[in-house]
Amino acid sequence: MRRAIITATLATTLLLTGCGSSYSVDDCKNAIGDEHTKTNRPVQCEDLSQEDYDLLLSHWALKKAFNDMDEEDQDILDLYDDGSVNGSVDPE
Repeated sequence: MRRAIITATLATTLLLTGCGSSYSVDDCKNAIGDEHTKTNRPVQCEDLSQEDYDLLLSHWALKKAFNDMDEEDQDILDLYDDGSVNGSVDPE
């Protein structure tokens, strides 16, 4: 549920802001990697506002941290989220 709200909010914010280039938000999201920081953006993200880029970078960092966790730790986090192990905290 939280993921759906965050995703909807992010999508709305990014749609209202617009990209202003030939790159889409999805291009930026897919281009972010280990070497990128708040000040070292991929080319695909250069036209985004700092706020929008920070949201995408934060999402990438949380997704990476979650995916680097052991499956048991992911399940515990999921259990605390809504009382069952059902993938509700999976940041995909």
